[in-house]
Amino acid sequence: MNVEPLDESQRRADENQMSTPEGNDLKKAPLKRTPFSKFKSVHSHFKSPLQVSESARISPAEEVAELQRRRVQLDAEIAQLEAEGCREEELDHHIDMLHEYNDIKDIGQTLLGRIAALRGTTTRDLYTHFGLELDD
Repeated sequence: MNVEPLDESQRRADENQMSTPEGNDLKKAPLKRTPFSKFKSVHSHFKSPLQVSESARISPAEEVAELQRRRVQLDAEIAQLEAEGCREEELDHHIDMLHEYNDIKDIGQTLLGRIAALRGTTTRDLYTHFGLELDD
């Protein structure tokens, strides 16, 4: 085994092969967590995007009064609809029918998506192929 000291040119060649590029400049500048951020501090306190000013806050009494006004308004609308012949049972029936319609439509959309994937086409093309309207 050779234990002779390396001359200067051999040492530089070994350093270039075994080490990373000289990064002394990186140690001088502080590393930023978000390098392209316009904000100076990443660890600042959270600030809600919804800012409520002191003048915009209402007292609990005002809030209760507003809710009571809203309740009176809704009761009047309910009375008007009942006077026109609408019943709550009909509304429940229509809501149930809408849920069923949406479930069936979701299944149809899923099937069209799978058929389109198998055929290598778009669902838009399948709509025209099966005579369906896009805005249905």
